[in-house]
Parts: sequence; C-alpha cells; structure tokens
Amino acid sequence: MANKKSTIHDIARALGVTASTVSRALNNNPRISEEMRRQVREVAARLGYEPNHIASALRRGHTDIIGVIVPTANRSFFANVVRGVQAIAQTAGYNVIICQSNDSSTEEANIIDALLRLRVDGIIASIARETRQFVHFRKVRQKGIPLVLFDRVNEDIGASTVVIDDQLGAYQATQHLVQQGYRRIGHFAGPQHLNIYKYRLRGYTDALEVAGMAVDGRLICTGNLDVADGRRYMESLLALSEPPDAIFSASDYAAVGAMQVLKERGISVPQDFGIVGFANELFTSFTDPGLSTVDQHSERMGEFAARLFLEEIESGAEAFLPHKTVLTPTLIVRGSSRRR
Repeated sequence: MANKKSTIHDIARALGVTASTVSRALNNNPRISEEMRRQVREVAARLGYEPNHIASALRRGHTDIIGVIVPTANRSFFANVVRGVQAIAQTAGYNVIICQSNDSSTEEANIIDALLRLRVDGIIASIARETRQFVHFRKVRQKGIPLVLFDRVNEDIGASTVVIDDQLGAYQATQHLVQQGYRRIGHFAGPQHLNIYKYRLRGYTDALEVAGMAVDGRLICTGNLDVADGRRYMESLLALSEPPDAIFSASDYAAVGAMQVLKERGISVPQDFGIVGFANELFTSFTDPGLSTVDQHSERMGEFAARLFLEEIESGAEAFLPHKTVLTPTLIVRGSSRRR
C-alpha cells in the first residue's frame, strides 16, 4: 500500500479529542495541559506525523523564505552573492531558496510564478540574459512583495538595486592597459540591453578618449562572452591587418578563451599582448599567467541585497522607497597585463 501522510485528524481520532485540540497541543498552547501535549507528541511520533510548514506559515501571514534567482549557478560570482545573501538572511531567521533561470526569460518568469505560489516573503534576483520584458518582475511589485535586483538590473521596475560601478571598473581596466604601454586595445562586449555590459563598454571608450586614443569599432566584439566566444573573437581580431595588442574583456571567461588562442599562436602574454577580464572568477588566479581582472565584491553585493530586503520588510511595502546601492570595484593586476 502507498504510504499516506498522517494528519492532525488521525492524531485526534487516536486520542479521542478534536483536531483543534491537537493543533493547539502541537503549537504548545498554554490552554492545553502538559499531559495532553505529551500524549499528542507521542501519537504524532508513532504515526509519523509531519507538520505542514507552508500551511502554518500562511496562517501566520509569512513564510520566512526568500527566493534568490541567479542566471547560472556555475559561476563563482553568483555563488558568492548567494553566500552573502544567506549570511544576512539566516541571521535574521530567513531560509533561502536558490533558483537558476539558465539565462532564459521564460524560465525566469516560471520561477517567479512558483515562488509567488510558495508565498515567499521576498525575491532577490539578477536578470536573465534573454529578458527584455519585465512583466513578471512588475507582478512581484504589484503584489507588494519585496524585490531586490543585483548586478543585472532594470531601474524602471521600481525595485531596490545593488550593483558595482561597472563603468568605473571598465575605465580602470582600460586605463591600466594604456599605462602599461598598449596602444591598440580591443574590447569583448556583452549584450548591450543588459546594464552591466552597456556601462562596461562606456567605461572602455571613456578611457580611450581620455588617453587620446581612437575608438575603433572593428576592435569591439559583442556576444555572450563564454570561453568559445573569447576564442572566436581573438581569432578574428588577430586576422585583421592591424590587430590589437591588448583586450579588455567584460567577462573573465571570454578573456581565458583569448588567452588560449594567444598561447597556441606563441604570442607572449603580457610582453606582446595584454589582457584584463572582469568579475574575478575563482580560476583567474590559477591561469598562466594569472589573469588581471576587476573584482565586483560579490559577497558584499549579496549582503547589501539581503539588508535591502530586510529594510523593506521592516518598513512595509507602502512606506518603503527603493534604494540604489553602488559598490566600488577593485582592479586586480596580475601577470596577464603587468608589462612594466
């Protein structure tokens, strides 16, 4: 026979009492004698009764659960953000459900629907690469549920946001390459409808203009910025009649792809070619040479996102005004760009 979950009604029948008495006993209501509470606990254990925490939470009006949505779970950046969220949330008595959108707008919308059905107390999310319409996020706001966006954000949604100063980080990375003596600097750019890549491209062009160097559109490659993209971009740029001598990549992954091609071609890094990535992924300190990159302080980003959620919970959705938190990036210089 299939196992059937025991209910408070089963316990009540076994003891010859009402279901409300059992419910009060399980919740340690002082109106129920200690002897009855003891009997209820014993029968509950014998029947294998497991309380329905969600139903209980709904009666209380909150679940003590935060949903966190990341585009992909296999990046140390997002793993560190989640670690930061959990550190703050768990201290405040909240549990965290981690969901992965796989950079799909459809999956992202389905996840939000599922979290809303679970009656989570709030959602912390980084927008999927495919997302261009934000109806599902606005639905969260319309229901009065706290929503905090991090890294990939859209400020028109009306949610609190936590970001790094992507433009400054890109400026610092490109300026560093200029200072190291590189004179023809290309850029691996991400999809420009995403705020992070738009600002990183802007920081790159700003640094070149300040240095009196022309922005050459032929040296800017745009795509999803995985390792394969980095390899493909590097091959195409090296085929130019005037190839670049350095690359600022808006992603560490694409930067590693470029380094692989340079190594296969026997081009010396950093003597003949400089590379700087972005995100300070875990592997960047283990490449040969080590990859220079921009640290986004991802764990701190998660901590700030969780604190913004707690502020909104404490203030109430109607009284709370969304905040924008901008963290300052840190350029980490390693062997891939240190020529001087």
